[in-house]
Amino acid sequence: MAEDGRKIYINGQLVDRSEATISVFDHGFLYGDGVFEGIRVYSGRIFKLDAHLARLFRSAKAILLSVPMSPETLRAAVMEAVKANGLMDAYIRLIVSRGVGDLGLDPLRCSHPSVIIIVQEISIYPPEVYARGLDLASVVIRRPAPDALNPAMKTLNYLNNILAKIEGNQRGVPEVLMLNREGWVVEGTADNFFLVKDGVLLTPPTYVGILNGITRQVVIELARELGHPVSEMNVTLFDVYTADEAFLTGTAAEIVPAVSCDGRTIGSGQPGPITHQLTERFRTYARGEGVVAVDSLTART
Repeated sequence: MAEDGRKIYINGQLVDRSEATISVFDHGFLYGDGVFEGIRVYSGRIFKLDAHLARLFRSAKAILLSVPMSPETLRAAVMEAVKANGLMDAYIRLIVSRGVGDLGLDPLRCSHPSVIIIVQEISIYPPEVYARGLDLASVVIRRPAPDALNPAMKTLNYLNNILAKIEGNQRGVPEVLMLNREGWVVEGTADNFFLVKDGVLLTPPTYVGILNGITRQVVIELARELGHPVSEMNVTLFDVYTADEAFLTGTAAEIVPAVSCDGRTIGSGQPGPITHQLTERFRTYARGEGVVAVDSLTART
């Protein structure tokens, strides 16, 4: 199926990509008022769909947004959208916005939330990045405090992350590390962060202002199964500079190694053995466990 023939799910209808439109008065567009999930499809199977749906509904509840579908109905819609696009490996963007209102901020003026499901080919780092590793930089842009905008709510407002990404672009690095207002390392622009020191995996705790990523949760579980201790603790830039290994985790990136930060080489300057081991274990797990089969002639069930 050519890209122009891709189908987008909008409010109960599958429409051609070229015809997929929303109103300019939708508050998701006007104000970033809405929630979303990014979900992977591996070999025709949707990874951790129920966990993603549960988080979407939690995010919606936190911002007093009523999802106009039950979890079961929305689950079926996601599977329908994947099947309609015939992709064996893909990225799903599931969006629920406040819906059409007017130019005022008041969400009560939005009569019906919008549900949009986009399925497309996955765009991740090229293979050489996984073999070589990323160069990182810490940035001036700070992560909002949880009492200002709690990152547990996966909302459509990503301007903070975009500003950090712009700073990274200006400094010539593909990804950055963001700090909170207290100076603790929190995460990248779209991924969680781990480092390895003396055989122990360290990752920032959720209370410092991170999204508790589903890939992050899986990596913690797999690391412990492999016998690697994991500690959720506050991380400083000094810890990053002196780490033995470092990597980021996320739905799109999976596990991507980091080999330098702010011009300091991390460990040997190459992806480390624990990072390699976890990457292989995660890829096996993602393609065989924790997945929902798509009922499709083109999907492997």
